[in-house]
Amino acid sequence: MSEDELKGRAAALLELHQPGNPVILPTVWDAWSARLAVDAGFAALTVGSHPVADSVGKPDNEGMTFDDVVARVGQITAAVDVPISVDIESGYAQTPVRLIEGLLSAGAVGLNIEDTVHSDGGRLRSSDEHAGLVAGLRAAADASGVHVVVNARTDLFLRQDGDEADRVDRAIARLRQAADAGADVLYPVGRHQPETLRRLTSELPLPVNAIGVPDQDDPASFGPLGVARVSFGPFFQAALAARGKEILARWA
Repeated sequence: MSEDELKGRAAALLELHQPGNPVILPTVWDAWSARLAVDAGFAALTVGSHPVADSVGKPDNEGMTFDDVVARVGQITAAVDVPISVDIESGYAQTPVRLIEGLLSAGAVGLNIEDTVHSDGGRLRSSDEHAGLVAGLRAAADASGVHVVVNARTDLFLRQDGDEADRVDRAIARLRQAADAGADVLYPVGRHQPETLRRLTSELPLPVNAIGVPDQDDPASFGPLGVARVSFGPFFQAALAARGKEILARWA
């Protein structure tokens, strides 16, 4: 893919993020699931680490290598003609330059980066450290000439880190720091009550990514809460797996 094509896809992906009118980015894991989503009419996709890991028989939380991810992403971008964002977990202990170069070489124009460090015992990065990584990714993307869409994720809610009473405050502070470092989108990953999600979207300075359970949530519920992006994490694959088990059980 040429640099101009990558630039165009990156710009298109970023433009889709409109608070109150969220882009729905189905989370896929291979060429088949990507084609399924694009044929259904979706304009961009995310590639999820958990579904990809499941599809190749490896554990999530960086049980794959970054090269494994790049190879799979290349198969997906060869199969569909839409912008692709990739969950790169906590970075697979790679440098920002290596991460950006690998994603662009596979035709991806966006990334999620989380603050749990799987290569270092699963510890949580400090706010400064996470912001530093975001800044490194932004600098590497700028140097490449492509404005890769950086989605900065915090796992405070997922990990139930610290006191619940100030968890939202700490998440907002952490994500604001990531925004200042060059993120384009902010991802307080977790299943939130509407009032919590509304507070996050109103107090954070950039478009906010929420997670949706595709066979349970109401697609129309996210816009009024100010969400700009909805992705499915592992839940689309899980819903298909549940239906698959029902079909297979008739024949077992």
